[in-house]
Amino acid sequence: WETVSVFEERRTALAWRDQLRHMGIDASCVADHPLDRVGRGDIYLVVPPDQWSPANEIVDNLDL
Repeated sequence: WETVSVFEERRTALAWRDQLRHMGIDASCVADHPLDRVGRGDIYLVVPPDQWSPANEIVDNLDL
């Protein structure tokens, strides 16, 4: 899987994942280490390699 973006807190990462899924992209959130007790850490928004380009375009165009 390919990384589209990195987030520091769970709530934001999940919102972006849900947005991509709503748009037909098979997105997931992963982390190398357990998040802290309030859901913070390095959280990677990932997609299958063949969906990276469209996912990246969506994230770039929705990034405010």
